[in-house]
Amino acid sequence: MLYQHLIDDIFAERIGGQGLSRRAYEHELELALPALHEVRRRHKDGSLPLLRLPAARDDLAALKPHVERLRAFEHVVILGTGGSSLGGQTVAALADMGFGPAAGAPKLWFMDNIDPATFAELLTRLDLGKTAFVPISKSGGTAETLTQLFVVLDALQAKVGKAKLADHLLTITEPKDNPLRKIATQVGSVILDHDPGIGGRYSVLSLVGLLPAMIAGLDAAAIREGAASVLDPALAADTAQDSAPAVGAALSVALWRERDIGTTVLMPYVDRLAYFGLWFRQLWAESLGKGGKGTTPIRAMGTVDQHSQLQLYLDGPADKMFTLIIRDTAGEGTRIRRDALAIDTSLSYLADRSLGDLLLAEADATAATLARNGRPTRVLRIAKLDERVMGALLMHFMLETILAADLLHVDAFDQPAVEEGKVLARQYLAAKK
Repeated sequence: MLYQHLIDDIFAERIGGQGLSRRAYEHELELALPALHEVRRRHKDGSLPLLRLPAARDDLAALKPHVERLRAFEHVVILGTGGSSLGGQTVAALADMGFGPAAGAPKLWFMDNIDPATFAELLTRLDLGKTAFVPISKSGGTAETLTQLFVVLDALQAKVGKAKLADHLLTITEPKDNPLRKIATQVGSVILDHDPGIGGRYSVLSLVGLLPAMIAGLDAAAIREGAASVLDPALAADTAQDSAPAVGAALSVALWRERDIGTTVLMPYVDRLAYFGLWFRQLWAESLGKGGKGTTPIRAMGTVDQHSQLQLYLDGPADKMFTLIIRDTAGEGTRIRRDALAIDTSLSYLADRSLGDLLLAEADATAATLARNGRPTRVLRIAKLDERVMGALLMHFMLETILAADLLHVDAFDQPAVEEGKVLARQYLAAKK
């Protein structure tokens, strides 16, 4: 395993009354085994295509010429929202921590909103003659993405001319007649097919997430290898306890049923997992929040949110489950010289310590403090963060979500309540004079 899944501080025997009873956990774990069998069946018959992605490689080879073309630009802008953007942002953060791309790679921009001020600034700041755009929409009818694209096409045509529009575009959408495909075809854009059987929030291991990863210079095959390291044991598991995602699903649902734990907090102590937390937030909320069921996901960041949210977590309502992702950073970074601390002896605890030492100490202290205050807390420990570990974490939480949905008796792959707002927005626009 590329991570440790530590769950002792979830249970009442360790943290007291708001912890989970072993009886409730074992009951939910027993129910998780048929859910695992269903995952195994859907993998075998191919009815859930995302489960076949960890072993696939041919599609990655087919992406290489497109990646090479896009890497020739200075900037590549991903147009898309929700699952069409968050997966790519999550994996690309391994290569760009906010200070620019790796040598030889273009700068990736993810435009996942439609604030006109932000979009105008993008088009003003970038040299469009050196910029490529990748609109992504599974359905091909996402209003935000289509509107972004219309704005881009006008600006791009003014810069490079109509004849060269297609040189700056690559489009990803389902292989069916839809508005995005019609527009892309009209301007001559290369079009890559979004698998109709893979929903946007589960698409990170497909070309939706891995095309941006490859543009950023990351090893897409290694991401899938990491995913396989979690999926394969789940498919082979004799008991639910043999699968970390099944254990996680059982814990979450059992806490909801037994202790009315209605909020789940994901708190990585790794800056490169900031977008991972946002990706998880959509995955969990949109997959499970149905029919009055589900728990509310919150993305927190260590150590930042120790100074903004931890007071509530420790002394507010005891209605949350906590998941901390902690990387072993011991000894990383420059050590603080002892003589530099002579100005104030109260700082002696920092002597010969590094940023990595402090980060790890604060992460461990937060986990321990949450548990001491009776807050159900689990920890995922990783020795490092690379493509394989990222793939493992992505697959863990996708499987955990799918299995939790089965335990809650909801469909993990639809989002019926979201459609009402989309219909109403179209009505508002149509009614404007």
